[in-house]
Amino acid sequence: MASKTTTVEPLLKAISFAARKHEGQRRKDGRTPYAAHPMRVATIAMREFGVTDVEVLTAAVLHDTIEDTTADFDDLAAAWGPRVAGWVTALTKDKRLGEARREAEYFDGLEAAPVEVKLCKLADTLDNLIDAESLPPAGRAKAVKKAREILRRFGRGWPARWQGALDVVEARVRGMSGRAR
Repeated sequence: MASKTTTVEPLLKAISFAARKHEGQRRKDGRTPYAAHPMRVATIAMREFGVTDVEVLTAAVLHDTIEDTTADFDDLAAAWGPRVAGWVTALTKDKRLGEARREAEYFDGLEAAPVEVKLCKLADTLDNLIDAESLPPAGRAKAVKKAREILRRFGRGWPARWQGALDVVEARVRGMSGRAR
């Protein structure tokens, strides 16, 4: 990763922004405030994967703001710059497309994305798998299927420095595979 932002100010600003934008939203369990998810994603990126780049952690916190709130690229670019906004855009599904095309374009885009985006997506995937543990079998199976697709696409040409991130998600998928049915 190129130059690292050393101040945590952009990250703290992103946490406040995401909490406001996701206000009133809930996770699939219907109880957990949605804003907990992006905070957990950034925590996973930092604690489990060893990410220290504040811009990557900021993108992790903001990863669902374009897709699930009224925020757009311009909002994020004005506050955090075009690089962070671009990474968040790469983590955003285009809801204007039909489901099959939307999913195909999303996964193709992730596969071609820079490692910073992939690390955010792996952290998102791991948090979704952890959350899926409390879902009925169909919900667990769906989370495992999506995680397998991410792992399949990210496994080729993955930087050795970040192999541990892939390993953590692979271990969770293996642990859930028998229970996901």
